[in-house]
Amino acid sequence: MKIEQFEDKGLAHFSYAILSECAREIVLIDPARNPQQYYDYAKANEAKIVAVIETHPHADFVSSHLEIAQATGAVIRVSKLLGADYAHEGFDEGQEFTVGKLTFRALNTPGHSPDSLSIVLSREGKDVAVFTGDTLFIGDVGRPDLREKAGNLTAKREELARQMYHSLRDKLMPLAADVLVYPAHGAGSLCGKALSGANSSSIGAEKAGNPMLRPMSEEEFVQELLADQPFIPKYFGYDVALNKAGAPAYALSVQQVPRLAPGTTLEAGAVVIDTRPEAEFKKGHVDGAINIQQGGKFETWLGSIVGPEESFYLIAADEATREDLIQKTAKIGYEPLIKGALVGTPATEATMPVLDVPTFREHPENYTIVDIRNPVEHRDEPIFEGSINIPLPELRERAGEIPTDKPVVVHCAGGYRSAAGSSIVADALPGTEVLDLSEAVKSFQTATAAH
Repeated sequence: MKIEQFEDKGLAHFSYAILSECAREIVLIDPARNPQQYYDYAKANEAKIVAVIETHPHADFVSSHLEIAQATGAVIRVSKLLGADYAHEGFDEGQEFTVGKLTFRALNTPGHSPDSLSIVLSREGKDVAVFTGDTLFIGDVGRPDLREKAGNLTAKREELARQMYHSLRDKLMPLAADVLVYPAHGAGSLCGKALSGANSSSIGAEKAGNPMLRPMSEEEFVQELLADQPFIPKYFGYDVALNKAGAPAYALSVQQVPRLAPGTTLEAGAVVIDTRPEAEFKKGHVDGAINIQQGGKFETWLGSIVGPEESFYLIAADEATREDLIQKTAKIGYEPLIKGALVGTPATEATMPVLDVPTFREHPENYTIVDIRNPVEHRDEPIFEGSINIPLPELRERAGEIPTDKPVVVHCAGGYRSAAGSSIVADALPGTEVLDLSEAVKSFQTATAAH
């Protein structure tokens, strides 16, 4: 038996291939959008993919389960509660199947979603591992607030939080201490609050060290779980529906994105996502463009700022970056929304001034300071007294709340978000000087910490 873990660092997503060496057959759990890595793994091990299990319809990425099933003949197994639109076999508590000497057993573990599963892997009668999806993470548990409006089954966050309490304590914690824990996400995922950087654990280690598994009442658990959950990106509900239906084949869908020639005239009023470095963007860009820079979390911020009902142009610094960004966009199922992807910038009529940091440092009261970090960051790690907090995912809708009687300075924690935020505010407040504090914020954070 081999358990192979695949990691997508951008989305902090883990997927798994479990190989039965005697049968030369593979079971996949929660595969990512691009299925090629699983085909390569099967070929390298001279094995056949025979089953794909989805622990739930994912909100934060698009899965390739349908494409893999169509290409390999593998059976898709999901909870009947998911209401899947594609051909599948129901897989719920009391059901199991075998591959060689391995047995896969379903546990219904609602909490993150009403249709969540955990899968217990046994070898010759002994439980070896449990694949917990978004129910139990390393050092945390899944958030319960994503299914109030999305999916075949919807549920209020309080109801799901209570279900999570019992799923953890009645289903997972009774497993043997040496059973390995393999979650669907790690640190950096928006599917939880405080995930560890580790990629696996054990039931015993989590019972000893996971704060959400410590002894507490159901009411205490619910209150703690619901407090300070991160924002919900705009694309999450869209991906739940797409995963319930089954996504189109990855390679073909990516190939169909229009690649436009440099200098192509863009449709007036269209959303333009300019991914070039912020210094280049500020020197000149299409009027109204949003500067979401190429980076490790591009897809998350794209899907947090742009809604699934919008289409957009995608601008990249070079051809290799353009292809990478199209692939990242496809991970959240947004590739059909791309009106066209091109290299360079087709116009430079809009520019942004550069902040004079020493002048700002001397007289910050002469500026309106907008903190676009999350509310918890703004509350727990204050940088500027009197700053206005409008989180980046809400900025396009709320920029009109910003006073325009002074120059506006936009900041985040490290400079990545403020590049996007300042470009949004500059477009929303024509005639107002909008400045990006960018990486200079780090010096102010140091000064604040010192005091």
